Amino acid sequence: MQSRGGLYSPPGMNGIRIVGIAGGSGSGKTTIVSRITEIVKDYALVPQDNYYRSAEHVTNQSITGFNFDHPDAFDSDLLFEQLQGLKAGTPIRMPQYDFVHHRRRNETVLVEPRKLVILEGIMIYFDKRIRDLVDLKLYVDTPDDIRFIRRLRRDITDRGRTVDSVIEQYTERVRPGHYEFVEPTKAYADLVIPEGGFNVRAMEALTPFLRQIAG
Repeated sequence: MQSRGGLYSPPGMNGIRIVGIAGGSGSGKTTIVSRITEIVKDYALVPQDNYYRSAEHVTNQSITGFNFDHPDAFDSDLLFEQLQGLKAGTPIRMPQYDFVHHRRRNETVLVEPRKLVILEGIMIYFDKRIRDLVDLKLYVDTPDDIRFIRRLRRDITDRGRTVDSVIEQYTERVRPGHYEFVEPTKAYADLVIPEGGFNVRAMEALTPFLRQIAG
């Protein structure tokens, strides 16, 4: 675990703090979230994936027809607006995304503000407006081969994808996008965590800070 300072920044409005968890696809961000839930029970989770733009034309056969690994794939304006709302103590209606049909669903989910807001996603530090709202920036650093294996399993099991379509998207979009847009944002992180939630020392270091936020 590498520390870049700034861990104990002053509280934001209403004492609400946003903890960001970034890293490449399959890096273990979700595992970090799971570990945090073992420490703090009362929090609001905002996954950046929910803010993808609709791409109904995409299929397994044309998966590279929309670049999900480019900053423009996200509705960053909406994400910024809703994070501002949560930090100001205002509930939001968070969008939901259908990853099988590649489109935003009609229904939304009500998210109430909490003292701890967890923002998770591959490019949450790319947009300076969003980055500046995050009080503690974590970056999960995991080797490429491990990330690819995890992504392959997830996309086949949970998203109805074929092996060939996953490999095609990874080589043509995911890998180039990671090195152009995701990996450089590691420089903004307060803590770089190798191997994510399985890094026991990193989670031990985070525990006091998270408990302090939750009160």
